[in-house]
Parts: sequence; structure tokens; C-alpha cells
Amino acid sequence: MQRGRRIAFDYGDVRIGVAICDADAIVASPLITLRNSDKKLVSHLIQIFDEYQPIRIYVGKPSNMDGSMGDAAAKCQRFCQLLETLTGAPIISIDERLTTVSAAKNLREAGLPAKAAKSRIDEAAAVAILEFGLAIEKHRE
Repeated sequence: MQRGRRIAFDYGDVRIGVAICDADAIVASPLITLRNSDKKLVSHLIQIFDEYQPIRIYVGKPSNMDGSMGDAAAKCQRFCQLLETLTGAPIISIDERLTTVSAAKNLREAGLPAKAAKSRIDEAAAVAILEFGLAIEKHRE
């Protein structure tokens, strides 16, 4: 597996969870939750890309349970197009069905209060997306 950091995004209308892995692609960790409405969103993304120099970017691709695409998928596609203007790293869509639900359940089971869990849910979903992307990479090799 190629050495280098990978970043994952769990894109949402309100929040964008971000996760990152180490250069050896062993451990995926939550990084930050960005606000989609933040006027400095682009500068925050540029700062993340400059600091971590990702070699690959995974973005959770929202789809309905039947696999069809809806409004969320179109918004996510626009976000991917934005990312393409900010980095030369390849951007790979990952099926994200149930990642947020699973992340929320895991945080509840860990005893995190619902109020404190809001931003962490998005980060945990980004970690799940990143872990899935890494598993695909490892399987291909």
C-alpha cells in the first residue's frame, strides 16, 4: 500500500465530519467537524490539505436504501467538485449508507451524552468511511 495520509469526509447539509489516517494507513482518527455554512469553509479545507498533504480523499456518497440517488447525492457531488478545485489528490466516493446511524449508536453505547455527540457523530461517520476506503485499498493489493 502506498505510504501517505488519506482524508475522509462525511458531508452533510449542516456539518461535515473529517477523519484522517496516519501515513502508514493503519489508524483512522477523527479530525474535526466543519460547519457547512461557515464562510471560511474553503480556507479551512485548504488548511487541512496543506497541513496533511493527503494522497487520497474519500467522500461518503449518500444514497437511498434502495441504492438510488437523491438530493443529498447531488449536493455531495458539488462538494466533491469543490474538493477537486482545492487538491490534486484523487477523490473516491464511498457508499455511506448507515454510517451516521452506526456512529451515533456506538457513541451512545460509549456513554456520550446526545448533546456532546452531535459533532462527534459526523467525525465518527467520517472515520467509518475512511476505514472502509482503506479496507478496499488493502484488498486491491
